Amino acid sequence: GIIARYARGRDYHKVLKKKLLALLERIEEEVGHELPAARAYVDTGPVFERELARRAGLGWFGRSTMLIHPRRGSFFFLGSLLVELDLEPDAPFEADRCGRCSACVDACPTGALLGRDAAGAPVIDATRCIAYLTIELRGPIPRELRPLIGNRVFGCDICQEVCPFTRKFSVPTSEPAFMPREGAVAPALVELMALSREEWDRRSAGSAIRRAGYAGLLRNVAVALGNWGSEEALPALVDALSHEEPLVRGHAAWALGRIASPDAVAALEAARDVERDPFVREEMELALLVLHPPPRHPDPVDVHARSSSS
Repeated sequence: GIIARYARGRDYHKVLKKKLLALLERIEEEVGHELPAARAYVDTGPVFERELARRAGLGWFGRSTMLIHPRRGSFFFLGSLLVELDLEPDAPFEADRCGRCSACVDACPTGALLGRDAAGAPVIDATRCIAYLTIELRGPIPRELRPLIGNRVFGCDICQEVCPFTRKFSVPTSEPAFMPREGAVAPALVELMALSREEWDRRSAGSAIRRAGYAGLLRNVAVALGNWGSEEALPALVDALSHEEPLVRGHAAWALGRIASPDAVAALEAARDVERDPFVREEMELALLVLHPPPRHPDPVDVHARSSSS
C-alpha cells in the first residue's frame, strides 16, 4: 500500500504548531512585550494559507492547485502566525511558471484536475481527488472510482510527484519528527486488513493518518486489495466480511468480486445469507453478479435471422 509522504511521520499539525509558538516567543522577545491576540494555524482554522503564502511571495498555484515554490517544488507544509503588529508586506508572487506543462492534469488517475478557468485559477473536482476519497470521505467510495485508486490507502502524491519543479528541487526532510514510522512505507495490505481497533489506536497515535478513522482506513485497504486482485488477499477479505463495521464489510465484498475464484463466490454467498445491512447486502449482490452474470438469452431477431440464413 501507499501512504502519502506527509502522513508517514508525526502529525504535521503538532510539529509545526510547536515551531510557530516558538517563533511567537522570539517575536515577543524582539518587540519587548507579549502579543496576547496572536494565533498560530497549521491547516487548523479558517485561514487561506495558500493564498497568504502566494501574497507573501512564496510561490504560485500550479494546475494541481498546490502552491509551488520555484526552488522547493510543493513538498512542504504551510503554517501561519497572526500577530497584532504592523509588518512590511512582501511582494506577492505574480508569475505562473507552469507554462504549458500539464503533467499533473494528465497524471491524475481519477481526472480530478480540470486545468484552469477563464481567470487562470486552477480548478479541481475535489470529490474525485484520491486524497478526499481516502481521507475526508466518511461513507462508501463511489464504485466507478474504486478501480482508479490503485493501492493508495491514505492520500495521494501523484500530482506532486510528476511536477517538474518538485522532481528537480524537492529534498528529503531534515526534521526528525517527519522521519517515516515503522510500517509507514509500503505497508503490507493483507496485514493492514487484519488490524484490530486496538492496533489501529496504537499505530495511528500522533499521526495524521488518524484522520481517516479506523473504518475508513480498512475501507481503503479493501479497495486496494480488490485492485490487486490476487487470491493471496482472499483470507483477509473473507475475514473482513464479518467485520463490525458495515463500511468495511461492504468494500470487502466489492474486493472479493474482483477476485474471480470459487472461494470468493462461496464466501460472498454465505455472508449474504446472514447480512442485514442494506448497503453491505447490495455490495454483496453486485459482487456476485460480477462473478456470476445471469445467462444471456439470444435475441429473437438474431435467432430468426440465423434460421433464415440456414
